[in-house]
Amino acid sequence: MTKQQATDNENAFRAIYEACEEGIVVVDLRGKIKMANRAAHDIFTYEDGKLEGVTIEELIPASLRKTHKKDRQEYNKKPEPRRMGAGRELLALRKNGQEFPVEISLNVAHLNDEKHVVAYVIDISERKKIEEALKKSEEQLILYASQLEKRVKERTEELEQQIKETQRAERDAKLALEREKELNELKSRFVSMASHEFRTPLSTILSSSSLIGKYNDQEGAQEKREKHISKIKSSINNLNGILDDFLSISKLEEGKLDVDIRNTDLVDICQEVVEEISSIKKETQDINFTIKGEPTAIKADPKIIKNIVINLASNAIKYSEKPIIIGLDFERTNEICICVEDQGMGIPEEDQRHLFQRFFRAKNATNIQGTGLGLNIVKKYVEMLGGDIKFKSKLNEGSEFHVTFPKTKN
Repeated sequence: MTKQQATDNENAFRAIYEACEEGIVVVDLRGKIKMANRAAHDIFTYEDGKLEGVTIEELIPASLRKTHKKDRQEYNKKPEPRRMGAGRELLALRKNGQEFPVEISLNVAHLNDEKHVVAYVIDISERKKIEEALKKSEEQLILYASQLEKRVKERTEELEQQIKETQRAERDAKLALEREKELNELKSRFVSMASHEFRTPLSTILSSSSLIGKYNDQEGAQEKREKHISKIKSSINNLNGILDDFLSISKLEEGKLDVDIRNTDLVDICQEVVEEISSIKKETQDINFTIKGEPTAIKADPKIIKNIVINLASNAIKYSEKPIIIGLDFERTNEICICVEDQGMGIPEEDQRHLFQRFFRAKNATNIQGTGLGLNIVKKYVEMLGGDIKFKSKLNEGSEFHVTFPKTKN
């Protein structure tokens, strides 16, 4: 190579060296900067040529210099090239004291037979700003997504709640309509029943009263008068029974029924009922009273217990021509049972599920006087005293009603 060629090569190298946009710093093994291109001066804000002779640690933040010096010495012991893409990211220091992020790649070069380290420096401040902005944007997007998800969830819950409320309102409206329909049906049934039940005894009273006045002192007149008087008394008793049913159901529904809970002797009550209903039993009927086990008292209201037994026994007499049984069972483990049995017409199977409804009359009993309130009242009485009522019945064979109450604990 001629001297001219060497000069040309050096000039070419210098041009490339200075034109490079990366900062290039050549450092000897003692850490002194021997060469630095224009880009390096711009990056570190030094005037041209002022980086030569500066220790490399002066371009490092004070807090990192000790560590950097140790790392540099370790690298000098076993230097190895590092590709640009796999360079080290560090903090550097400008002449004006401003710290900034850089990416550095290292290589080894021999100048004048002396080993030097060549550092390629890139100021990545703008890249960091962009990355930070992207990171913030990503975090913001994540936050927005989280908020949106939360809002969607809240809105979904709100909609579900609105749907539930709407469905509840629809159910309430449907129940109200059904209740209104039921009340209208009850009203119709009540008017029909009341007009029939009141008209019959009133007609009997009117007819018998008129006939009594026509009888003179002729033979047999007194017997006829007594017969009509008996009819009048019976009709009045029927009217009283109807009114008692209406008053009872009214008091129960309004919660105005006084309850007197105390020790109650079921044997005495049932014996009283047997005596009282003996006057209304049919000629073909006997009333049998049975007791199983050793009698014990229960906590209840005696008047309500008596009404329950009278109602069930009266129905047994009304719907049967044969003997009836009123029984007490004290042999059960945890309860006492009052049982009323008849051998009468029984209840059709399809009517049995409606038996305790107000004003309900089984289809085979529509020609027999009654309000359809008795069993409804009995059930309410039983439940009020904490008891239970069950029945079994077979058409044309009779019915059994079992009322149970828990035994009183000693």
